[in-house]
Amino acid sequence: QVQLVESGGGLVQAGGSLRLSCAASGSTFGSFAMGWFRQAPGKEREFVAAVSRSGDGTYYDNSVEGRFTISRDDAKDTVYLQMNSLDPDDTAVYYCAANAGGIVAGRGDLYEYWGQGTQVTVSS
Repeated sequence: QVQLVESGGGLVQAGGSLRLSCAASGSTFGSFAMGWFRQAPGKEREFVAAVSRSGDGTYYDNSVEGRFTISRDDAKDTVYLQMNSLDPDDTAVYYCAANAGGIVAGRGDLYEYWGQGTQVTVSS
């Protein structure tokens, strides 16, 4: 079992940056692959980025590749999402998720644990 708490969301102008954090507790953080997903109003949840257990493997949705960077710090039991060149289309609630199987994937059904989400709003 792992508990996940996101932070770092907020309001930012288009072209700006934000860094999201997701703090994990309750289990061995290093045993999980981690992912970020987002859900905009009236839309389905979508994959954003994922990172392997070791941190060496990453995977991004095409819509964010080159703008967003996922990373992890196992000493702090935290995964990050650095978001640059933000666009109003990036406005959503962002969720982090943990995958005990260690699979770096974009499928949400592979992730067993989810945080409560943090709101990101990008103004034009």
